[in-house]
Amino acid sequence: MLTRLAYAFVIIAALQVAAPTFADTDELDRELRLAAMIGDTEAISDLLDQGADLNASSTFGKTALMMAVEGGNLETVALLLSRGADVNARTVAGCTALTFAAENGHSGISALLIERGAHVHDRTRAGWDALMISARYGLNDIVEQLLYRGADPKAADKDGRSALMQAAAKGHPETVSLLARQGADVDGRDDEGATALIIAADNGHLEVVKTLLELNADINARDDVGATALMWAVSHGFSEIATTLLQQGADPNLQDNNGMTALMEAVNSQHNEMISPLLEHQANPALTDTQGHTAADLARATDNTEAIDFMRQP
Repeated sequence: MLTRLAYAFVIIAALQVAAPTFADTDELDRELRLAAMIGDTEAISDLLDQGADLNASSTFGKTALMMAVEGGNLETVALLLSRGADVNARTVAGCTALTFAAENGHSGISALLIERGAHVHDRTRAGWDALMISARYGLNDIVEQLLYRGADPKAADKDGRSALMQAAAKGHPETVSLLARQGADVDGRDDEGATALIIAADNGHLEVVKTLLELNADINARDDVGATALMWAVSHGFSEIATTLLQQGADPNLQDNNGMTALMEAVNSQHNEMISPLLEHQANPALTDTQGHTAADLARATDNTEAIDFMRQP
């Protein structure tokens, strides 16, 4: 009986010792991630020697390697990789060390990660791969690295947007040109039927519009609502883009799904400065929308007297 009782005390004592050990390990893991965040390589080595889990992650799935990448410390990243950090670990949002490097513009770190086996095709929960992310920020060094290592310039995110479209949306003409030279589809369409040219015009990026026109983008492409790059530029009052498109041959008489022309858009949005260049490029004021209204009718309906006066001029 005494033997059994003594054995029970031994088990209880062992459990009491083990419980804080697990807690201590969790604390070591947290300290490791913090050390990685600030680039303290000496502390990282000590913590790993004490038993910290190299690949333990935070609540959101971030590992020490990811935190080192975000901090931009190449030496720390190299140390963690040399000790066996999982280069392709993912957060709960699907981010990897490589997507963090792409997002933060750390080209030296991204090169090292790729060299150590980072998957260039892995995507975040939003459907973005490292190429899309780096293109979005105009980080051409990383874009070139990724393309050289086999990243797909034709891949698209969950909205159907490619890396080239991301660059067009954010106004990075050099990135657009780089991706086009490496096989990206200049006239590819997203889930709303928009091309890179339409996206650039809609966001007011003149230099991207010029670059895409030099790359022979379809100037009269229409999206799912039938709108062209010219219509979008006019509706926002982007006069330089509208003029550039007209000078390069954009058709001012195309109509969207509601029968609206670029001239009608100018009148409706009261961007009257667009009316004269549109008329100079043969915009037809007699065209009607699906309700039978001309541009002049729309001007009268909105009491846009300036537009009416423009259209009365010979």
